[in-house]
Amino acid sequence: MSVRSGAKGDPELLKRLVRRDLQALPTYQPIKAAGTAEGDAAGPGGRIIKLDGNENVYGCSPKVREALASFDRYHIYPDAQQQRLRRALAAYVGVEPDYVVAGSGSDEIVDLLLRLVIEPGDAIVIAPPTFGIYVFSGQVTGATVVEAPRDAAYRLDTPAIVEAIEAGAKVVFIDSPNNPTGIVTPPEEIERLLETGALVVLDEAYYEFSGTTLAELVPQRENLVVLRTLSKWAGLAGLRLGYGVMAPELAARLMRIKPPYNVNAAAEIAALESLEDIDYLMGTVRSLVTERERLFQRLQGISYLEPTPSEANFILCNLTDRDAKRLHQELRGQGIYLRYFDTPRLQSCIRISVGKPEDTDAVIEALQDWE
Repeated sequence: MSVRSGAKGDPELLKRLVRRDLQALPTYQPIKAAGTAEGDAAGPGGRIIKLDGNENVYGCSPKVREALASFDRYHIYPDAQQQRLRRALAAYVGVEPDYVVAGSGSDEIVDLLLRLVIEPGDAIVIAPPTFGIYVFSGQVTGATVVEAPRDAAYRLDTPAIVEAIEAGAKVVFIDSPNNPTGIVTPPEEIERLLETGALVVLDEAYYEFSGTTLAELVPQRENLVVLRTLSKWAGLAGLRLGYGVMAPELAARLMRIKPPYNVNAAAEIAALESLEDIDYLMGTVRSLVTERERLFQRLQGISYLEPTPSEANFILCNLTDRDAKRLHQELRGQGIYLRYFDTPRLQSCIRISVGKPEDTDAVIEALQDWE
C-alpha cells in the first residue's frame, strides 16, 4: 500500500499528527480583501474607499517605486545577515546595528521572540482590547495567555499586569499607541513593568504618528524590546517589513533562529529607499495627523458615535444605539471599507483609518445617512 492511499484511508491521521493544543486554535481574523465578502460593492464610478487596514493612503515613496522597477537582481538571495538594512534601521532609531533584527513584518519578530523564550507552561500577558497577533502567536507557540483588561477609557491596568508577572508570567505585550484604541501608554507605566524583570515588548507600530517612543531606553533596559514597522508611515504594508530593537545578546539569538532569508530583496530595497526619503514620507504622516484631527471633529458631530481620541492613524468609534456590524456591512456595499471586530469589548465599535480629505468627506456623508 502506498503512503498516499494509506493516508486517504485513515480520516483520523491528520488529527493525530496536529498538536492537540492547536486543533481548536481560533484563526486570526485579518481584514477582508475588497470584493471577497458577501454584499461587497464599489461606490459611484467604481469608487473604493479603503479605511480598514491603517495603511498609508498616500502610498510609498516615489523612490521606492523607481528602485524596485530598476532592480535587476531578484534572482539572487538577499543578505541573510541583513547588514545594510540593520545599519540603516539602527541609524533611524539611534542605536547600534547589533540592537536591530528585521523581519517579514513586526508580526514575525513577535513570533520569533516567543519561539525563543516560551517553554511549555510559560505565560504571556496582554491588555485587551489590543492587537490580536499577540494572542495568536502566543497560542501557536504554546504559551498560556493571561488577560489584564484595560479600563473603560482603554487605559492600562498596570497593577493587574504586575500581579500576573508576580504569578509567573514571562512576557508582556503593550501596544502604544494601542491598536485599535489609539491610546498611548504613559512612559512611567512601562518603566514600572520593566522593574519586574519580565520581558516587556513595546509595540510602537504607530510611533511616527504619535511621536512618543521609548526606544532610547533599550540600551539601558535589557528586558525591553521595541517593535517598529514600515507598513504604516512608510506605506510598505504589502511588502512586509518590520523590525525589533533589543539588547544585542537577544538580537543575536533571534538572528540564529530566524529563517535565513526572511526579508525578501524587494522589501529590503523598499526599506532602504524609504529611509533615504524620510522628509517626503513624514510629509504624508503630517497630512494624516492633520486629517485625523479633522476626522475626529467630524465624527463628534454624528449623534450615535463616541470617537476615542487617538494618537495613531485611525479612530475607534463606539456606536451608542446602532448595530456596528450592520453598519460595517452596509458601508462595504457602498464601497466604503471600515474595520469591525467581532470580539466582546468591541462589538459595538468600528475603527476608521485616516485617509485623504475626500475620504473623510465620503465617510461622514455615509455615516450621516444613518442618523
